[in-house]
Amino acid sequence: MLAAYLRERSTEFLRALRAHRESGGGAPEESAEAVRALRRSARRISGTLHTFRPLLDTEWAEGLRPELAWLSGTLAHEHAHASRLERLLLALHRLSGAVPVPAAAGVGAREEGARGNGARGNGADAPAGPDRTNLTVGAAKAGALLDRRLTLARTRAHSTALEALGSGRFHAVADRIALLAGEVPLSPAAAGADLRLPAAAAEERLTDAVAALPLLTAGHPYNAAALVHGLAPDTSPQPQDAPWHQVRLLLRLHRYAREVLTGAPAETRLEAADQALTRHRDAAEAAAAAAEAARTPRIAPATAYALGVLHADQRHEVEAARFAFHHLWHRLPR
Repeated sequence: MLAAYLRERSTEFLRALRAHRESGGGAPEESAEAVRALRRSARRISGTLHTFRPLLDTEWAEGLRPELAWLSGTLAHEHAHASRLERLLLALHRLSGAVPVPAAAGVGAREEGARGNGARGNGADAPAGPDRTNLTVGAAKAGALLDRRLTLARTRAHSTALEALGSGRFHAVADRIALLAGEVPLSPAAAGADLRLPAAAAEERLTDAVAALPLLTAGHPYNAAALVHGLAPDTSPQPQDAPWHQVRLLLRLHRYAREVLTGAPAETRLEAADQALTRHRDAAEAAAAAAEAARTPRIAPATAYALGVLHADQRHEVEAARFAFHHLWHRLPR
């Protein structure tokens, strides 16, 4: 079962790699989808190697995992910058009505807007509205500033991803995945092993991490204590965010372990909980991007004000995602 799962994921990886090479940069949509497929399969292989490592050849698994993490992380940056820009411009448009939604957003923009509305539907609306006049004045320049910063970051990430995909390091990873498609290097302990035990251990790590979260606070639609941290001038990462990001990673490992056991995608409610934590991550990173842009030297006060309102809005989205996860988690079967 474990070997079959890894072979399937490695086949998906090789299929995505072939699709990326055949696109040749001529069809951006096809190339982007191929990159997403590469990331998905790399994450699942890496997560499976982590959860079931006692059943795999130790040297082989420990050598491949960091390479897969490097690859999936490198390929994720371009998409992350594009999604962050889209999220922030949509939020500015929603808050001020003065910033046009980027034409390239398309369906993704509508989906992002729906997710934002859904999150606020959980009761996490801000208690007071912004000064619409000042916000309208600064929103256009704030949007232009974010567009310049994040487009530049996306361009650099695209170049880095292309360099990575053409590097000897990547070709070495692809060669190892190609070998994995034919034979999975199992350890002697794999013979007759119960796969439910390492999968249960992954679930227990997730459960313990969730128990350490302030879920009682997240069960309320407005967590004022977290927003005090979120609106502070400190430039360091928000201290409350890191445990939630860790839970997201552990939930992914749990989902992949479930896929190994069942041979099917994760249950709908488990998938919904993962989506809530992904919204949490996206909103937290968007808030950080707005705060960083607001520290640009010599920007107009109205621009800084718009970015401050945008930062606060995204921290409210963080709270909305925590609120949603709280209710989803308590509905999940144990």
